[in-house]
Amino acid sequence: MAFFQEPSVADLRLLACPGAEELTDLIDRHLVEWAKSAGVEKDSFIIPCECPRFQSGDAKGLVKESVRGDDIFIVVDPGNYSVTYNLFGYENHLSPDDHFANLKRLIQAVAGKAHRVSVIMPSLYGGRQHRRVVRESLDCAVALQELQTMGVKNIITFDAHDPRVQNAVPLLSFDNAMPTYQVLKSLDRKSTRLN
Repeated sequence: MAFFQEPSVADLRLLACPGAEELTDLIDRHLVEWAKSAGVEKDSFIIPCECPRFQSGDAKGLVKESVRGDDIFIVVDPGNYSVTYNLFGYENHLSPDDHFANLKRLIQAVAGKAHRVSVIMPSLYGGRQHRRVVRESLDCAVALQELQTMGVKNIITFDAHDPRVQNAVPLLSFDNAMPTYQVLKSLDRKSTRLN
């Protein structure tokens, strides 16, 4: 709430990658409520966007409003397997790689125009592959470095499998929120209702 009472350098805006719309709506509702309590009338912070696919299976990122000078938060859920698209008559489910590619498409669509780009990724892409055991890829570390190279300034994730993965991008703001308190609070509420 105090955020909206302080003068800001840039307007806060949200982009939802395909499959992260529900989470983005929840975030938006909280932001709208906090803004109203601070006397700021705003219906929504969400900018409409999409990642339409061509018949070949290729896709593009499309942001439908100006983002010039805005503080952009892109929400992506690489673990959402329920998103589908049609490819040569077959129903394809988006993989974590597809979600990450959509994220990069939306970053490219706002690149050079937004004041700052931050990524909210509840489940860290490639987070299970964070440490080399034999000759194998380090997907999470390379993905974080790629986002940093694309101009992302902040990564926000929840309960990273190994928080030391942030060492791959030591100059990038990396927030690893631990949801333990929220889980315990929810369990306490449910147990109180049952008793």
